[in-house]
Amino acid sequence: MKPLCLDDVTDYVSENIGIFHQKRIDRLSSLKLKGVLKRKNPYLFKAKNVQTAEQIVRGILEAHISSNEETLFGDWLEGLAIFINGQTYGGWKSGIAGVDLEFDHNGRRHIVAIKSGPNWGNSSQIGQMKTNFKTAQKTLRTSQSGLNIVAVNGCCYGRDNNPDKGDYFKYCGQRFWDFISGDAELYVELIEPLGSKSRERNDEFQESYSRTVVW
Repeated sequence: MKPLCLDDVTDYVSENIGIFHQKRIDRLSSLKLKGVLKRKNPYLFKAKNVQTAEQIVRGILEAHISSNEETLFGDWLEGLAIFINGQTYGGWKSGIAGVDLEFDHNGRRHIVAIKSGPNWGNSSQIGQMKTNFKTAQKTLRTSQSGLNIVAVNGCCYGRDNNPDKGDYFKYCGQRFWDFISGDAELYVELIEPLGSKSRERNDEFQESYSRTVVW
């Protein structure tokens, strides 16, 4: 393991955070009111006493933005986690379906499915993750029969005080970032780099938002 250089993390964030912000704008720009209205419950607007078209449009936009940003930023954080792990443990983005990250540590191969937060899926989706882990273990042991494999569901934020799930471990928030980096304080240290260029990018997003509302 190599100690993490926070300057490298800051450089990575500065160079790549624009991808997240641009995708936010692109998703908003491609939004079509007619298509979104078809997926909305008209009775809900009446129950909430929505009186004007502007209220409807803003409500739709805010719900759309919230849902999409969670997904987009989760994908972006996955890339950041893989980068950090590569710097410390030499990990790599996995080519196995359902597995995002692989790395070796203490004689074990860790296979990691990265999610945004702890409440990311229903029982069916969690079942699929377990199936993916089992398939990945079989695939890896085909080429390396003696490989000691540990499956991990890593969540970028939140908490889970019972990490041992039997078939896999679930590490959330601080525990996850410590697990992939060896730095127990990384969870806090990431806050400052993540603010890189945020004001400039959010100004651009607000301009796009305003144009969409007017349209």
